[in-house]
Amino acid sequence: MALTNTQYDEIMHDYETLRTIKRRELTKRIKYVEQHVPGYLVLEQETGKRSAAFGRRLLNGEKLDRSELHRQLVEVSEQKKSLLREANLPVDYLEMQYECPLCKDTGYVGSEKCSCFKQRVIERLYAQSNINRLAEDANFDLMSEEYYTGEDLDHFRGAVKTSKEFIKNFETLYPNLLFYGTVGTGKSFLSICIAKEILDMGHSVLYFSAASLFSLLQTNSFDFKKSDELRTLLDDLYNTELLIIDDLGTEHVTNNSIPQLFTCINERLIRNKSTIITTNFSLDDIKSMYSERVSSRIASTYHLCKLTGRDIRIMKKVQNRK
Repeated sequence: MALTNTQYDEIMHDYETLRTIKRRELTKRIKYVEQHVPGYLVLEQETGKRSAAFGRRLLNGEKLDRSELHRQLVEVSEQKKSLLREANLPVDYLEMQYECPLCKDTGYVGSEKCSCFKQRVIERLYAQSNINRLAEDANFDLMSEEYYTGEDLDHFRGAVKTSKEFIKNFETLYPNLLFYGTVGTGKSFLSICIAKEILDMGHSVLYFSAASLFSLLQTNSFDFKKSDELRTLLDDLYNTELLIIDDLGTEHVTNNSIPQLFTCINERLIRNKSTIITTNFSLDDIKSMYSERVSSRIASTYHLCKLTGRDIRIMKKVQNRK
């Protein structure tokens, strides 16, 4: 599961391609301003002229107040912004628009890998963790209350409120969430909505269906040749900033998967890493299926959100047939 040299090179090539695209976009914006914003180019040249002239005077031995140059450059900058606003353009229109402002699309902040780099690694190592793709069909902009009524609607609104509080408190309180309730009521949808927002904040997210997670753990646990892969997987599970385990209870439960689940939950709590679990089970079902230790740890450290109602997927199919 470790990142190969080829995979690393692919990621770095992606960054290089991205920077090239962003530079081309900036060049187009510059040409647009030159052609449609009279006077801007003159001010742009003025900035360089004033700086050069000030430098020459310093080299000639004049004692100058550097704050005067700063004042002049600020004055020119404000004039440039004014011209952009008059042209109905944002004041940062001619600044490089990075996909990740933290690393400026290089993958590194100083000598440390950026959170966006770590997410790219996750998405290469774990195909099912492509949250960006999942978020195309599940994000807060696409959220609707039309499939809920009465008490079910109250539950849904409460879950949405809790989801937004989770996002707000993510970087300080390291919250955990359990979405539970009847089938097809929006549990997975809300977990992916949260994941998208957390990704946009610059954090890493690892998503697994419970079936795929425990299958992967079992495969690597019983093959001594895959000990390195298992260590990498566990390191990712314990340390990624947000872990989502979707549809807990749909996997094949074994004597090994129960302690693996408890260890994963416990390690992440110890390390102040947030986890979201979705399941059709109640807490009593979790206790019966996985042990009292697991249910007790979830009940005492997770915010519990119940969702109820009819299966939305079935309702959508019925609507599409009409």
